[in-house]
Amino acid sequence: MTTSPKIGIILSTIRPARFADKWTQWLVNLVGQRGDAEFEVVDLRDYPMPFDEAQSIMFAPLQDEVALRWSRKVAELDGYIFITGEYDYGMPAVVKNALDCAYPGDRKPATFVGYGGCGAARAVEQLRLILSELQLATLRHTIHINRIELVGMLMHGKTFADYSYLEGSIAAMLNDLVWWACVLKAGRQPRNLSSIHPMWPPQ
Repeated sequence: MTTSPKIGIILSTIRPARFADKWTQWLVNLVGQRGDAEFEVVDLRDYPMPFDEAQSIMFAPLQDEVALRWSRKVAELDGYIFITGEYDYGMPAVVKNALDCAYPGDRKPATFVGYGGCGAARAVEQLRLILSELQLATLRHTIHINRIELVGMLMHGKTFADYSYLEGSIAAMLNDLVWWACVLKAGRQPRNLSSIHPMWPPQ
């Protein structure tokens, strides 16, 4: 029996005054209305991984217990939404370190909710580049929360209801993500691979 895919909503910043919590709660409220996938918030604050692992996991197994917990968590997920700000034209250092510590697992989809002066466009593009090396499929539909929405909500008392177009964009993003998560989850099952490629498993 096919089970619903599990999607991780990854908070990619740990700053005490981060804005990510606002966008995460908004997203959690929206995904709660869906019944085609399971969604779970994965907060990097709960995974304070070291920046000084002795070697890349390409060459040696993880040693740090927190990194091992992170590895187990991302491995059980079928897709990812990275919620990220943009710091000095780049992604937060903690999410890069998290990806270096433990790869999320290949052949899974990922998309993004970026916020900042340019909607975190540069941070998102950097994440796309890194995730493609890890064999994740990054998707076209992405949410960019720009300065106009940030200033309105953080300084002028506006809410997401004042920017209704964002909800429509979220719906398209989630539809795309769940479709890819289902397809790639099925494709990762060994019993299906022989029908995709006649030489599977490799001789």
